[in-house]
Amino acid sequence: MYKAPVIRALSIGFLGALAMLGCGDAGNQTAKASEAQQASAPRGSDFTAPATPADSMPAILFVGTSLTAGFGLPDKSLAFPNLIQQKLDSAGYRMHVINAGVSGETSAGGLSKIDWILDRPFKILVLELGANDALRGQDVVAMKSNLQQIIDKVHAKYPDARIVVVGMEAPPNLGATYTRAFHNAFREIASKNHATLVPFLLEGVGGIRELNQDDGIHPNPTGHRILANNVWKTLEPVLKEVSRK
Repeated sequence: MYKAPVIRALSIGFLGALAMLGCGDAGNQTAKASEAQQASAPRGSDFTAPATPADSMPAILFVGTSLTAGFGLPDKSLAFPNLIQQKLDSAGYRMHVINAGVSGETSAGGLSKIDWILDRPFKILVLELGANDALRGQDVVAMKSNLQQIIDKVHAKYPDARIVVVGMEAPPNLGATYTRAFHNAFREIASKNHATLVPFLLEGVGGIRELNQDDGIHPNPTGHRILANNVWKTLEPVLKEVSRK
């Protein structure tokens, strides 16, 4: 039987399956727009370098999908990584966020860009990849391999960097075996690498109409505030450990 996080994900999985797997014109247009946006920029369509004054501070690097990039928001400052920056400032942590989210990104796409992204030093990596792999029905073993290679590259270049793995859920129409394997993949990757796990990024947001944009997939500004809280609960203990060193 599925455990609670999987059950809570069924509604968002169903909406995602409809919108991103070709069951409707609006979904096809959303998918094509994300893919076109990604293809138009060789290094990352949504990645904006942080302001120069922050460069001297330790960084938290967010690598992810349109959820990290803030797809569809009226202002990218409303995306949850940027809201994490506000929490950092309020809590007195002298760290800055680098948002390397890319709309339409897969784990393979993230792996292809990671060498370039790693040019900018950081203390913590928040890895939010895999959702688009599931929405395209891609192999879970391959996804895990891509995520592991990203983490290996991070550890090779920044041995002391901390990793936060962000969990997601797969559309239930892909079958119980796939859905279970996808659910377990993030826990397995986190456990293997002694990383910290955010169990489900869309907890409290997925499938709730008033917290999402018209496409039913991407959170609206209110939804992103909840995402920021979901991540912060896991991230703050890591910040305290890093700050003590």
